[in-house]
Amino acid sequence: MIRRLRVESQQLRAPRFDTPGELVSWMGAIQGQDYAMSQWAVGLRLRRPSLSAVREALRKGEIIRTHILRPTWHLVAAEDIRWMLPLTAPRLRRANESYGKGLGISEKTFLRGNDLLGKMLEGGRSLTKAEIALRLTEAGLLADSSHVTMFLFRAETEALICSGPDRGNKVTYALFDERVPARPAVSREEALARLATRYFRNHSPASLEDFSWWSGLTLTEAREAIALVADQLVTDRFAPLKLYVHASCQEAEADEDLVHLMPAYDEYLISYKDRAAVLDMKHQRQAYNSYGIFYPVMLCQGRVVGNWKREKKGKEIHITHTLFAGEPKPKAAEIRKAVRRYLDFLEQ
Repeated sequence: MIRRLRVESQQLRAPRFDTPGELVSWMGAIQGQDYAMSQWAVGLRLRRPSLSAVREALRKGEIIRTHILRPTWHLVAAEDIRWMLPLTAPRLRRANESYGKGLGISEKTFLRGNDLLGKMLEGGRSLTKAEIALRLTEAGLLADSSHVTMFLFRAETEALICSGPDRGNKVTYALFDERVPARPAVSREEALARLATRYFRNHSPASLEDFSWWSGLTLTEAREAIALVADQLVTDRFAPLKLYVHASCQEAEADEDLVHLMPAYDEYLISYKDRAAVLDMKHQRQAYNSYGIFYPVMLCQGRVVGNWKREKKGKEIHITHTLFAGEPKPKAAEIRKAVRRYLDFLEQ
């Protein structure tokens, strides 16, 4: 039942959304340090998967890629980022400052970096990380890869910069206020309630600990958020776990043959602290390692049953897969359908 509900709530059985922006807003945030895979994470949850549509939403700034929630990249809808960022940015900033001290970056230097970033990007300009590093160096700041990463991270958490339009296969940065439309201010309580609603609406069933892990909130903050939306949640026990189910979630009929090629770092796996409901822990190292690296996996009946990878041979893309021993074996026809869906995504 847990897997069936999650497949349904995460838009993996019968997608409801046509546009990338709507989907990302529904999900709240999609982890995105593997940029290509995060685009597939959006595409596979659309009625009509289309890479060009996802890229266009990113180009227009309907979807923003930045550091938010946990200290890693996420895709967030532009309409949500202004109320979401203040919830976790202070904690992310403190962690970044701690790393920065180890590199000899003082608060004065961080502020100098912010000032330079603001000036070099104003007027609708967007620059790559390498271009920014060069300009910071010319201004007298040490801006090797580690240092420029610290400067960019700090500026993101202060809503100074965010992702700009891609330039070919290179990502860029732009000024936050020039990229993200202004929105009415939202109280902390309202922001907490919105975040809890987003999470449980599309990750149910999930626990307090799952929500805290995904959101970057402390357990105390997560409890507060859950209490604010208690009327939307049904508390159920899936022995011996206490899990919350959003009232809007309904269990669909089982689709025993449903197969998905899930991207690395997909929300279906990474957004829960406890993953045992969908992954036999004896296969954990094949799905993710102890250093936080998550691999592309194959899903069947809502369960992780194998790995897949993409290989480019000339102009053609080939998909290969390896099934885990002892797991349900997907039908060959369903695997072909899942592969075709991914290839169609790349072509559209």
